[in-house]
Amino acid sequence: MKMLDFLKKDAILSDLQAQDKKGVIEELVMPLVKTAGVKYEELVKILMERERLGSTGIGGGIGIPHGKLKGLKSLMLNFGRSRKGVDFESIDGRPTHIFFLLITPENSIDIHLKLLAHISRILKNDLFKERLLKAENCEDILNIIRQEEAEA
Repeated sequence: MKMLDFLKKDAILSDLQAQDKKGVIEELVMPLVKTAGVKYEELVKILMERERLGSTGIGGGIGIPHGKLKGLKSLMLNFGRSRKGVDFESIDGRPTHIFFLLITPENSIDIHLKLLAHISRILKNDLFKERLLKAENCEDILNIIRQEEAEA
């Protein structure tokens, strides 16, 4: 399973402006609302409820907010980057810069867990994270992910 099977160019936000966790989630949700026709408020609510269970800021500058949405037809994935970094209540207490937002249909536990594991694994590569942080634009980000997944 590859991220690029689900990540589209119009779902990449290369310069997040939000200053806090809720703002990042709200900003990340916008492209999904446009392309999938899901309700903005419902999606933000699901993601914030998941955050209350424990932060999806996994440390090392990475956040993987995720949730399951009833009635969703297929998995949705997007990417966001904050150049300044955001307090995402990460386990290491450091600012979060790179975000992958994952929304899956309510009953698709297997694909949800597989993609979360894949994203977590690929983001352990510090050079990959550094390249994502330095990328000029959305096309560069897609190419960096494409190259990393080809080598993985």
